[in-house]
Amino acid sequence: MTAEAIQTPEERMHDDLAAIYGAELGQATGARLTQLLEAFRVRKPELAHTPPSERLSERDAFLITYGDQVRAEGQRPLETLRDVLEQHLAGVVSGVHILPFCPYTSDDGFSVVDYTQIDPNLGTWADVEAIHDAGFRMMYDAVVNHISSKSAWFEGFLRDELPYRDYFISVDPATDLSRVTRPRALPLLTPVTTPSGEKYVWTTFSTDQIDLNFANPDVLLEMTKVLLLYVERGAELIRLDAIGYLWKEIGTRCIHLPQTHRVVQLWRAVLDAVAPGTMLITETNVPHLDNISYFGDGTNEAQMVYQFPLAPLTLNAFHSGSAKHLTRWAAGLEAPGGQATFFNFLASHDGIGVMPALGILSEGEMAELVERASLHGGYVSYKNNPDGSRSPYELNITLFDALSNPAADEPQSRAINRFIAAHAIMLALAGVPGIYVHSLFGSPNNHAGVAETGRYRTVNRQKWEREQLEASLADPHSRARRVFDRMRQLLLARSSTRAFHPLGEQQVLELNEGIFALLRRSPAPGPDGESGAEQVLCLQNVSGAAQRVHCSLELVGLRHGMLLRDLLSSTELTPWHGTLDLTLAPYQAMWLASKRG
Repeated sequence: MTAEAIQTPEERMHDDLAAIYGAELGQATGARLTQLLEAFRVRKPELAHTPPSERLSERDAFLITYGDQVRAEGQRPLETLRDVLEQHLAGVVSGVHILPFCPYTSDDGFSVVDYTQIDPNLGTWADVEAIHDAGFRMMYDAVVNHISSKSAWFEGFLRDELPYRDYFISVDPATDLSRVTRPRALPLLTPVTTPSGEKYVWTTFSTDQIDLNFANPDVLLEMTKVLLLYVERGAELIRLDAIGYLWKEIGTRCIHLPQTHRVVQLWRAVLDAVAPGTMLITETNVPHLDNISYFGDGTNEAQMVYQFPLAPLTLNAFHSGSAKHLTRWAAGLEAPGGQATFFNFLASHDGIGVMPALGILSEGEMAELVERASLHGGYVSYKNNPDGSRSPYELNITLFDALSNPAADEPQSRAINRFIAAHAIMLALAGVPGIYVHSLFGSPNNHAGVAETGRYRTVNRQKWEREQLEASLADPHSRARRVFDRMRQLLLARSSTRAFHPLGEQQVLELNEGIFALLRRSPAPGPDGESGAEQVLCLQNVSGAAQRVHCSLELVGLRHGMLLRDLLSSTELTPWHGTLDLTLAPYQAMWLASKRG
């Protein structure tokens, strides 16, 4: 496409709205959207400035946490969170993804009552903005697919009030909905009573989470206002939660529909027009090809997508002592150029999704993941299939216990080495890493929480009193302190070389089935016009036995006589005779850095 043919964001918005609603309604909606954007430009003209050419770097890593993850008496939780971030994580992570912080009624925040307010139990907008002012980039959740049954919007629907009558989706319960993709083993439709009679509303996730009707342009505009509010309040990244389910069309799977992609493209165009420094990240716990479809053409949809296959494939590698599946999958990864990349993670507030590993792992290997989760004290959540059967959807377990059986007679140091090796893989891969707060401290399963709430996901959502957390970190022998020190070392090592730039080159190597190996090279030229490319050879032993690497330097992109330094141990070595020959201890990771002239 020539420079003259490149569309402006406004032209893209026009095309997207026409594709979603048709020419006439699309044009009318576009006129209303233009008014919204003009008002936003008046309020925040500085956000329209061209962003830096590099919006992401090797220094970027995001902590994923709840707003009340750490609590202290006499202090608002968001204030406490800021204090903990400043004390322990300044310079270690660049940003924070605060999980939904709005008033809510269930699902630990994902049933939002009011998108525009901060839950008073957490604090205020000023508290959120203070975290940004402390030097942390901010990722906010946009829970766009559904809203709480106790929201003003749905209560208006229950009273048959305009405009809310058309904000939700009512379906005749006799309708054949067997093709609809289900992420839960729950009814898809929920009956409610209104003045005009009983109606059955669409509820993808629970009876308290009512799906919004984006076929109504009023809903699209309302949610666009929400996104703009988040930008105005300091969001540099906006996470589109459960975005794949956004558009419903009877007779289809109701997931990843063309209209859904056009809505994401529209929001990308909106942000490009008024706040081009803000990025979109899509959350779709689905097989790999569906997941990466949200990159669009690399310029018109999400700048980042969650890398869902990584967690189950990493578990498989450490359970089996073989990196073969992880290696073959990673060798085929390719993000579009420009500013699009992966958001790599091993753990989150949700369970470990197994669906993304479909077609990569065999049925037996998938079953082994499920069996291990139960053996290690975790739980398994299921989804309904069109044929009436059920399939495992996610493993509800902390990552530390998923990797190491808490009931096994194993030295803690070995379990910690395994845990750190898994994160060395995640942090080495091209993309931006996300670290769930419980992974910073190697948290165990929270069985008491599950008993209290009755929800499997609580096993991975324990909250702390600050005094309790600080006591653990002050004890050099505690697991929390030992894991935190090692995680901190990994993150600082990653940020020390441009070879780990999210948009740098990545070459996966097959050296030994027990080792996951890849070569990372920095994009060139560097930010200061440097021509030399930094590179790191990353070797991770996924097995409980020592593993030898013996190969030619040429195979791993190295030159004869090149000095190598392990970023994780500061050990230096110079391979001779054109050969790299070394042995990695069980679960050892090495990041061998060199610089090419």
